[in-house]
Amino acid sequence: MRYSALALVALASFPACSFGSDPTAPASRSASAALVALPSCQDVEDAVREAAVREMAARLDQRLAQVLHQSAYCQNNAGFGGGVTADAGAAVPGSGYGGSGGGASTGEETNTGDDSKGANQASGTNNQVIGVDEADFVKNDNKYIYVVSNGKLHIVDAWPATAANTLATLPVEGTPSSMFVTGDRVLIYSSIPKDPKDPYYQGGYYQPCTYGYECDFAGDGNPTLISIFDISDKTAPKKLRELRTTGSLVNSRRIGNAVHTVITTPGFRFPGVAEYPPGLDSCASSDEIWAAFSKLKAANAKAIRRTPISAQFPSVSDTRFSSGTPQTTTNLMAECSGFYAPSTADGSAFMTVLSFDMAVDAAPATTTIVSRPGAIYASADALYVSVPQSRSDSYGWYDGMGGADEASTVHKFGLANEQPHTTYVASGVVKGRVLNQFSMDDHDGYLRIATTNGHVPDPNVHSTLTVLAPQGSELIKVGQVDNIAPKEDIRSVRFDGDRGFIVTFKKTDPLFVLDLADPRTPAIVGELKIPGFSTYMHMMDASHLLTIGYDADDQGDFAWFAGVRLQIFDVTNMADPKLLHYNVIGTRGSSSEALANHLAFNYFAPKNLLALPMTICEGGTGGSFGANMTFNGLMVFEVTLQNGFVEKGRVSHPNDSSGTGYDSGVCSNWWTNASTEVKRSVIMDDFVYSISLNRMKINNVESLSTDVGELSLK
Repeated sequence: MRYSALALVALASFPACSFGSDPTAPASRSASAALVALPSCQDVEDAVREAAVREMAARLDQRLAQVLHQSAYCQNNAGFGGGVTADAGAAVPGSGYGGSGGGASTGEETNTGDDSKGANQASGTNNQVIGVDEADFVKNDNKYIYVVSNGKLHIVDAWPATAANTLATLPVEGTPSSMFVTGDRVLIYSSIPKDPKDPYYQGGYYQPCTYGYECDFAGDGNPTLISIFDISDKTAPKKLRELRTTGSLVNSRRIGNAVHTVITTPGFRFPGVAEYPPGLDSCASSDEIWAAFSKLKAANAKAIRRTPISAQFPSVSDTRFSSGTPQTTTNLMAECSGFYAPSTADGSAFMTVLSFDMAVDAAPATTTIVSRPGAIYASADALYVSVPQSRSDSYGWYDGMGGADEASTVHKFGLANEQPHTTYVASGVVKGRVLNQFSMDDHDGYLRIATTNGHVPDPNVHSTLTVLAPQGSELIKVGQVDNIAPKEDIRSVRFDGDRGFIVTFKKTDPLFVLDLADPRTPAIVGELKIPGFSTYMHMMDASHLLTIGYDADDQGDFAWFAGVRLQIFDVTNMADPKLLHYNVIGTRGSSSEALANHLAFNYFAPKNLLALPMTICEGGTGGSFGANMTFNGLMVFEVTLQNGFVEKGRVSHPNDSSGTGYDSGVCSNWWTNASTEVKRSVIMDDFVYSISLNRMKINNVESLSTDVGELSLK
């Protein structure tokens, strides 16, 4: 297992670890998820240090148990080999400091039909919640498409489609990853390199996570630059403002001009903290081993308490360019206002919600939890963070979790969008972990959250739907459906008003329909078993689900994932869901960016069109990947309840080194890792724009094999 580094989270009033107690005994303390305010920087320091001591001790206790076990083996098998000596005069590489890693329909714009004003209809970002915009590397309205790619902002005059052209290409500092566009402002998030000469430099880079089956919601590990530009003149964007943070981007939301950004700042280095007693032979006597670990704990605690740490606190600087001469305000978080900590050691990072107005130069507001990051969900007036917890890494365990080895602490923040800021509301705990943002939903003041405890093929794996309501500073469980689909884990979730839909998988795809009308008595009222599993579910209309996932090849005790599977479900009768249509594309190895990232899923209801990035690999059978790539690009379907999926055509985006063919080498990608060249698409009237990281193609929906135009994004 991967141990987190020294913890940052705990209240200074907690008792220090007792080094004389039995370190192999399980922790019995009842943990609380509630956050407590830390009024001053000294309170933050005290909490960090004491929590760091406790987590260090807990980590060494686990190591001690292993060494005592090895010692007993040595004593029972004397003469069959010596012990192991570990030199821990310096900290083990990677230890001694922080750094643990880590439904709304598609938007639509309309106009009066004047080409100078743009298309009559256009698709937009596939946001989870209507009115709550999600950052992406592609944004558009009826006339313009904005793309951040290859270190630049590209502004494309996309309408009329036959005359599409690039108006501006602006270099952006760092590696731009996503943006918001509203009015005449564009906000761009960039990852900027850390300085290796910084004494607190930790290195490392993580791929951002959108579908948490096999990844952590931990950002990319690098600091974040937020740049705001005036684009009233599309040919000459002007920088208005930049915010430099020490944290990496986890997620963000825009509501009107209010932007709420969640960043995570790496944990602390404590030089001199070691992970194993220097020179200790693992076959030493138990008394020698106990003494060595006790001495190491004391030395580590002393190193933690004497190491300066204030320089590693999160910080934000704000620079404005509107007056001609840049005006910078540094370290906006220097007063440590708005800091909170949970009662348990909760990882090795700070998590900050940074709130500000895109159209106003007022100072940003911050709220910070001393905690690891987690999955983010936001409604129009609340933001929730679900932080995964493990019993094996915890200094205690939570009431009501029973025998669950996994839990999630859930923190709720109220969102103010006039004079943007956040207010801490309450915290709760549920067993299991969330899959992604769609596992959470705020409805009439109640949070519905779907979680899984364990992973397939663990025979004890099962899932839970919990309903939480705020009561004082706590999120209290008011309703629950437990032990959903034993021996299977969750692959997708969707909530829609008083209903919920959960897909689990081991061999087949049970689609569970939940009645959530009474939050205190949620219940499964319908179930449908079919081959494969859905990874994303979309409300096609009030009575039908449109899904993407994988087909499956049943092998008895398990199933191989196979080709990409599209489906339409009729959920009019909640007690009797029905599969109306399905379409399987390719064989094992085929993939789509939309399988694990909903922002790539483009269902344009006004024209019954579904545009999907797709890689098609043929020849796969059973556990063998298809070795023949026959297509890489964008597939477009007409989708109706009467006829199901009728392919309109394909836009090819060759992905080999010559740029003219297909590289079959990426057909062996695992199911959570897409290999599609196309990442996004935009539909404007009768034209579709397929967008890769390097180019944009424009095609008429009625003649998709013929390119109307192509623009470089390099």
